[in-house]
Order: sequence, then structure tokens, then C-alpha cells
Amino acid sequence: MREYSTPSAPGRSRSGPAAGWTSLTDDVVRNAEEAPEAVVLSRPDGQGWVGVTAVAFRDEVAGVARGLMAAGVARGDRVALMSATRYEWTLLDYACWWVGAVGVPVYESTRGEALAWVLRDSGARAVIVETPAHRSAVAEVRSAIPDLEHVWTIDAETPGEGAVDLLTTLGRDGAVSDDELEARRCAVTPADDATLIYTSGTTGRPKGCRLTHANFDAVLEATLLELADLFEGDDAATLLFLPLPHVFARVVQVGCVRARVRLGHHAEVSRLGDRLRDFAPTFVLAVPRVFETVFNHASQRAVADGRGARFDDAVEVAVAWSRALDRGRVPLRLQARRAAADRLVLARLRESVGGRCRYAVSGGAPLGERLGHFFRGAGVTVLEGYGLSETTAAVTVGSPAAHKVGTVGRPLPGTTVRVSDDGELLFRGPQVFAGYWDGGPASSAERRQEAQEATAVALDDGGWLHTGDLGEVDDEGFVRVTGRKQEILVTAGGKSVSPTHLEDRLRAHPLVSQALVVGDRRPFVGALVTLDREAVAAWARERGKPVGLAAVARDPDLRRDIQGGVDAANAEVSQAEAIRTFTVLARDWTEEGGELTPSLKLKRAVVLRRCKDDIAALYL
Repeated sequence: MREYSTPSAPGRSRSGPAAGWTSLTDDVVRNAEEAPEAVVLSRPDGQGWVGVTAVAFRDEVAGVARGLMAAGVARGDRVALMSATRYEWTLLDYACWWVGAVGVPVYESTRGEALAWVLRDSGARAVIVETPAHRSAVAEVRSAIPDLEHVWTIDAETPGEGAVDLLTTLGRDGAVSDDELEARRCAVTPADDATLIYTSGTTGRPKGCRLTHANFDAVLEATLLELADLFEGDDAATLLFLPLPHVFARVVQVGCVRARVRLGHHAEVSRLGDRLRDFAPTFVLAVPRVFETVFNHASQRAVADGRGARFDDAVEVAVAWSRALDRGRVPLRLQARRAAADRLVLARLRESVGGRCRYAVSGGAPLGERLGHFFRGAGVTVLEGYGLSETTAAVTVGSPAAHKVGTVGRPLPGTTVRVSDDGELLFRGPQVFAGYWDGGPASSAERRQEAQEATAVALDDGGWLHTGDLGEVDDEGFVRVTGRKQEILVTAGGKSVSPTHLEDRLRAHPLVSQALVVGDRRPFVGALVTLDREAVAAWARERGKPVGLAAVARDPDLRRDIQGGVDAANAEVSQAEAIRTFTVLARDWTEEGGELTPSLKLKRAVVLRRCKDDIAALYL
């Protein structure tokens, strides 16, 4: 059994937050007192961005919080928030925390029984939705949610009836005094629940992770220390475009507020490039699929402009330059080639993310070493981290001072990692949750027992969280995730294979959208591959071929191209683990189709069931 610990941050104990700190709203109040005119957020106004000062944000939060009190929202009540990533989400999050309510984030795509389950199980007393369509979705399941009293809509159809305006007006007219409002805020303690984050449900029914104000405080202090180069500086800014039900995005939200990093929001993926250019963040955070898409689109544009060969050469130079950094010496000739590649190609990639971005943080899945080396060589270092909803996001992260491509960094200060005898990653630290939500006092004994059993599986008596992920820890404490414990395939020949390791590398291919590696109890390893619609369309047009997925999926030239990606993935594993055959599907897997979670993780059981005939055909 291997173990590695990182000491706690100076001036803080392992067991809890710093003296005097009570809740996440302390950061909002402190900012307004210490730097009232500092621009802490930016919100879009149709033409550009409008700054929101620290004092203006505090006053907005307090105004909405006063309305929540007037509406009868009590300390400990659950308030669900169902919206795309936008300014109002952050505003409403802090307003809920101000009155001691527990935020329950809901992905905007959630519908039907999945929506009913989260609202019913959390015992939501109020729901704040983004659009009338979301309001209708709640209305369809409202009869199954006995505790629900209020549904407010951010973008209401009637002027003045939007959630923020309505609650602010209600608070102004509701006779809630300043003293009562502040007393409610000060009654919140570090041990109080801040949020219930429901797992995305790749298997089974989603479980609500109870995360306290202290859990958030612990991960914030450790992360801001490790990533000081990102969060310090008067010009520090980030554009948040991940869904805020994702705990990774939520932690960055509260981290920016604490560090007074200018925070913007954006949810329209089709215009992300435009928003990155006009917002000009100094760092961004994303899941690996976003970095794969940025790379693939840059490659497609280069090919369309007749610069494909030049782009490919720049990629090789960037990767070689980054690998040379790891060896401690960059040859002069490589430095010269990299400078030329920067002028001709790499600078354009940096401009595509605003021109000021030096760092990116990636989480949710391994990025892949080649892509990591490319981005560092291009001047945007991607720092990988690892965490779960149960760990309030990060338990490990790479930092500018301690960065090793291909790993997810070292444990954060105050955190310990252990590799069990069967290879599972275990973590212990102040950011680890206390357990799953049991449905509240009104829940059945059976529901409470279910939550206790799930918690006991995740957390052992020593406080170690069993992640279900397999991994390694090197002598310097860098963690490498190698696969999922429950997803290991065992071929008919007895070879254990990690499918996610191969899938991550397949998805790095410009033409590939998703991949599923199979082979459990089969004679060899195979794969199903889906296509990136935009990349394939550009590929087909360049070659004068039909653009439709159905035709391209059968094209032998395309298969040969993707075979290159398969060969690259196979080069990193043994022959027994290598993909021997694959099928290109004429359809993609999507969240709307039910094959991906809202955080873009593959629902393996769903895909295996739906594609059983395609899988069987691999072995004919």
C-alpha cells in the first residue's frame, strides 16, 4: 500500500477553517468592505461586458436574500437552481447561502422522472429556473414534489416578474430589517450544508452529496495556495462556461469571489470563441473534451486555409519543445523551430482563447499526454486536477511550480492519497464530504438506510474516501489515474484492460467524437467510434466526398485515417491490451440521446445495451 501526504497550508489546521470564518458569504462582505469599487464580476450587456463592483454585488446578493427570507425560506431549506451558466446563478447561489439555505443545482437538460427525483429527494422548498420552458418542466412533475412552495423564473415573460427583480422587490416590501438579515447570515456555521450535488448518474439513481461551507473553504484555501499564479494579479480573470451543477465549476466560482478574480459567465457553445476573444481571460477551466475540440477546430481551420502541413509541423515542434522542458534542456535548434512555429501557427491558437490566457485547468477525465504537451508547447499550460463531487472537486492538482504532464498533480495541502492493495485511489482530507443525503427528516427508514449504506461504501471508518478509480503515485507524489475499478475488462485470455485509458487517447483524434472500448470475456479488444460532425464535414469537403455521416462512416479513406488514432492509442499499451478491430458508427452519442451525462461522461451501460449488435459484429 502506497501513501503520500501534502502538509496543510500555513496558518490553517487540518480539521477545519481559519478562525473567525463562518460561511461563504463572508467573502462577499469582506470584498465590499476592503475593496468596494473593485470589479469582481462582469456581465454581458449585448455589446460587451459590464463590470460589477464588490459593493454592488454585495447589495444585490443581500437584496435577493431579503426576498428569500420574506418568502419564508428558512435556514436549512433546500432551494433548487436549474439554469445554464450565467451571472444570476452566482448571485442566487450566494443569496441562498446568506439565509442559510442549501443550494441544489440541477442541469438545465434534466426532465421527467430524473427532475422529479432530485426535487423530491432533496425536499426542495423552492425552485429557481431559467426559462418558461424549465418552469413547464417543473410543472409537469410538481404533483410528485410535496414540499415545493415556490417556483421563480429568471427570464420571466412579464417584465419585473423575473426571479431577481421579484425577490428583490419582495424583500424591500417584506419588512425584513437589516439586523434580521445580518443575524440570519451570521447564524450560518462552517458545518452547515452549503449544497447538495447529485451525482450525474452514470450508473444507478443519482445520490446527493452533502457539501458544507467548511468543505468549500478547505478546497478554496488549498487551491488558491497551489494555483496562486492563476488567481493573483490585478488583471486576473476567467470566463466560466462549464455547467454550474458541475462541482468543478462551482468551486472556481467561489474561488474567484474569494480572490477577487474578475468572473464572467457564458453558456452558448456556438459563440464561445467570440466570447473568449472579447473577454480575454487569463485562465480558463474545462473538461478534456473542450481542449480536444479546440485542437481539432484549429487543425480543421488550418487544413481549410491550405496550412495543414504547417499546422502539423507546429504540433510536432510544440510537443517536442514541451517534452524537452521535462528533460531540463531545450536544444537551440528546437528553440528556433518553436519560435518560428509560434509566429506562424501557435500565436493564432492563443488568440482564439483571448490572447492573454497562459493557463488552463482540466478536470473530469485524463487529458492525454500528447495533448497536454501540445498546449504547453503552444503557450497555454494545461494543469490537470482530479476530484469528485464527494471531494468538493479537487483533491489533487498540477501547479505551475509542480507540473508533470500525464498526471493529475499532487495532493492539495492537507490531503493524503493512498493506493490500496488492489490499486484503488483513496483520499482523506477536509474537503471530503461527510456522507450522502438521506432524504431529510420526513424520509422513510428505508431511504435513510439506503443513504447510510451508500456512505459506508464510499467512506470507511478511517475517513478514507474510496473513489472507485485506479491509479498510481510516484515518488514525488504525482498521481496518475489509470482507469475505473468497476470498468476493467478481462479478456477471454485473462488480460485486464482499462477501457478508459484507450478511450481517452482515441478521442484525441481530430475526427473522433466518442469511443467505447469493449472486450470483456471476448478473445480480443475492440472499439466503437463515433464521428465529430464538424471535423468530418471539413474532411469530406477537402477530399470531394459526400458530407453525410452515413456515407463518410463507410469510407475506406476515413477508416485509414482513424486507424492512425487507433495505432497511436495501441502504442501506449501491451499487445494483449491493444485494439484489434473497430467499427465507425454513423451516429454520435449525446446527452440528448441519453448516452452521455450532462458532464459529458459516457454512460457505459446504456451504450453497451443499445449497441449490442454493433459490438457482436466486431467478433464475427
